[in-house]
Amino acid sequence: MAMDVEPSRGEIFCLVRRSDGPKLAARASLRTNLVVLSIVMFIGFVTWDMLSGPSDARSERGVTPSPVIVAQNAPPLDAVNRPTEAALAAPAEEAAAPVEAAPVDGLKISSQSWRRGGLGSNAQVTFTLRNGNDYAVRDIEISCAFSRRDGSHLTDRTRTIHDTVNMKSRRTFARVHVGFVNINANKAKCSLIAANRI
Repeated sequence: MAMDVEPSRGEIFCLVRRSDGPKLAARASLRTNLVVLSIVMFIGFVTWDMLSGPSDARSERGVTPSPVIVAQNAPPLDAVNRPTEAALAAPAEEAAAPVEAAPVDGLKISSQSWRRGGLGSNAQVTFTLRNGNDYAVRDIEISCAFSRRDGSHLTDRTRTIHDTVNMKSRRTFARVHVGFVNINANKAKCSLIAANRI
């Protein structure tokens, strides 16, 4: 005798629930992944839009380029014979004053050395400046490049010296603190950047 046994409604629900469990978990995980992906893409697009704005910031602000300045003695412009930009710029170039040599051009570092100070992280530079100019200079800005023993570059430091070097003279500056340097620095090369004429 074969008996036909039908499962009850609760047993069917449990069987369906057990078989749909992994599918529901996969769907929930997929939804979570899609939400996270859409948020990441939105942030990426906003960042890209902010960083890749127009290359000419003037055009975005509505600033118009400055007009060409016409010389005072130039004939009035007519529609047929318009002068070229080169013709307009020529009188302005002729009227320009000769350019003076910068004060730093007459300065030269004749000797230099450096050592560590403090606990080994401070760089102290000793150098001699020669002023070949016909005037005194002050506020001398120097830049020192530090490198390893093999010559590979480590760091640059700049320093402004607020002392005066008289005309046609030389002056030695001893143990000038130029900043903190890497512990691996073995070499230093200083050069002049700027100076003010007195």
